[in-house]
Amino acid sequence: MKRAILSAFLGVIVVAAYAIPARLGPRSDVHAQWSDPAQDIPAYHPLPPRKGETLPPIMSGNQLTGQFFQQKWQVEVYKQAAQIPAVLYQLPCYCRCDRALGHASLHSCFEGTHGAICATCAAEEAYAYKMTKQGKTPEEIRAGIERKEYESIDLDALGRS
Repeated sequence: MKRAILSAFLGVIVVAAYAIPARLGPRSDVHAQWSDPAQDIPAYHPLPPRKGETLPPIMSGNQLTGQFFQQKWQVEVYKQAAQIPAVLYQLPCYCRCDRALGHASLHSCFEGTHGAICATCAAEEAYAYKMTKQGKTPEEIRAGIERKEYESIDLDALGRS
């Protein structure tokens, strides 16, 4: 009888040991092993801004000078971004600035200098601009970004145009 009780007790301890995470930390650490990176899309707005909603301004004009705007493509992506703010609002940014900087969409990258110093943001913007000019919807552009099609953008070529 003692052996049965001892065996049951040890069984409970073994089960409990497997149920307790090896490293107790923030909730996301415990469940991170179960996340699917392919399903992990950065922050974006699924719909355009509401009618009458004013988005934060994209940097423009004299703001596009100084240390962050020494390459022609850096200025060009901001000029393009200013033409498609509602599209950028509906797109994710795969540099993961949503996590690092709290950005809510690709639009956020061009409210400050981040879009000028991050090749991912700049290439995604140039891709979005090109696709918008070809008549693609934000949903179609987002799908292309998720397939990493923006990686084909040559930023240096933007500066030559």
